[in-house]
Amino acid sequence: MNEDTIGTMAVSVTVNGHVYTGDCEPRLTLADFLRHRCGLTGTHLGCEHGVCGACTILVDGRSARACLMLAVQADGATITTVEGLSGGGELNSLQEAFWDNHGLQCGFCTPGMLMTATELLDENPEPDAAEVRECLSGNLCRCTGYDAIVTSVLDAARRMRG
Repeated sequence: MNEDTIGTMAVSVTVNGHVYTGDCEPRLTLADFLRHRCGLTGTHLGCEHGVCGACTILVDGRSARACLMLAVQADGATITTVEGLSGGGELNSLQEAFWDNHGLQCGFCTPGMLMTATELLDENPEPDAAEVRECLSGNLCRCTGYDAIVTSVLDAARRMRG
């Protein structure tokens, strides 16, 4: 089948509280839809094979690799990207903990780390270091060595519990 016969499909998603609708080719990835159609470039593309975790987002509250999901598969879904974590220009507790504990260096993996950790902390507000490491094991970082990231997530958990 060539490009002229593929056609387009309507997609409507709620991303960070805003509804985005549009027609797209069935083969368009959700990552490309978010970046190019929605203008949300915080979802990073690394390996484009679902291995590195840089493109991790939340779809209906569950982590997903945006590079492996097609935009048409997300039709009707509620999506949270890294841009949706902060409110009113203020960092949330997890983002502040990453800042305070030097949980990022180059920042390329950070959006995926934040989204994965968000899901963890939503499900388990008191993780231990081993649980954080297990949760983040699917997110690759080539800069930090992970210790500062784990410390950041544990600090965020403490902050969120008050």
